[in-house]
Amino acid sequence: MAERIAPITMPKFGLAMTEGTVVGWLAKTGDNITAGQELVEIETTKITNVYESPVSGMLRRQIAQEGEIQPVGALIGVVADATVPEAEIDAFIAGFEAETTRKSDDGDTTATPANTIIEVGTLRLRVQDSGNAHSGKIPVVLIHGFAGSLENWMLTQPVLAEQTRVIAFDLPGHGESSKSVGDGTTRTMARTVQDLMNTLSIDRAHIVGHSLGGAIALELAALGPDLVASLTLIAPAGLGPAVNGVFIEGILTADRRKTLEPVLSLLVHDKTLISRQMIEDMIRFKRLDGVLPGLRTLAAASFEGNRQSISLLAALENYVGPVSILWGENDEILPVANADIIPDQGMVTRYAGTGHMPQLERAGEVAERLATIVTGQDNP
Repeated sequence: MAERIAPITMPKFGLAMTEGTVVGWLAKTGDNITAGQELVEIETTKITNVYESPVSGMLRRQIAQEGEIQPVGALIGVVADATVPEAEIDAFIAGFEAETTRKSDDGDTTATPANTIIEVGTLRLRVQDSGNAHSGKIPVVLIHGFAGSLENWMLTQPVLAEQTRVIAFDLPGHGESSKSVGDGTTRTMARTVQDLMNTLSIDRAHIVGHSLGGAIALELAALGPDLVASLTLIAPAGLGPAVNGVFIEGILTADRRKTLEPVLSLLVHDKTLISRQMIEDMIRFKRLDGVLPGLRTLAAASFEGNRQSISLLAALENYVGPVSILWGENDEILPVANADIIPDQGMVTRYAGTGHMPQLERAGEVAERLATIVTGQDNP
């Protein structure tokens, strides 16, 4: 451990997160822990996630107890070597809290990027534009999947925003964007992404697509290869034939907690990540005017029962830039076996014990991988 005493603070899982609830500690006071070890379970209004220890050492104090709500950056625990006296830890805690109070009094706060509604042709898209547009690095565009939203990137976007400009947005038919989806094809969605990039004066970007967003990313690479600096496809549609039709049908028809919870649970290997808030948010979303017709159109354009009606393997093979494909081995929606048809298996990274959303269940590893792509250190 580089420091004699290290603080454990309330993490920031998403750009909009301001506070979190300590659900429970996964290590006891006095336990020796290692960097990367699961340390404490945190719940926000959007997600329940496990926070991994940033340091190694002994967990000397659990300051925030189960059920406590703390703001982002608040001291919730202390890690230190066993030889550090209790009095020294007491002084460290007092100094940390005094500094936090000073910063609050001085108005030293970190601005949270706002969601804005942008007109793109005849559509209105909700966009979260974050990071440093003047970093000199190529920006990143994040494309979520079927029935998702820009919040799907809440654990990914903040990490990338430290490097460059990052754009997350709600696809047509999703979130707070216009509910019109046209013919619902991935090609039509890709044209919308192209139009959004033009509207935001982005002439080239690293494109990251999840699930149906992966198919849209491939379509974008075929439409405008010069727009795409690299492709990162996370459990993508359009590669391989299989899809879990139960999930697609469930999204369209389930309208109560009892019926929707098992459908959303298919998204992850760790079912505890599906929170009550997530389920209630989906129920409210589906009640909005135009949502269900739009989702039905999108589903009909790409899926038929347990088969995908789209194939974008040719688009993948024709794209000449860097490609990374990230897939959970326990994906219950688009099985990882779909990746077997990819000629260059060096493109594919498989995550054990992970479902359809590696950016949630393997948030740290996925964000780190994407960060290396942004900085040009990755050469898949």
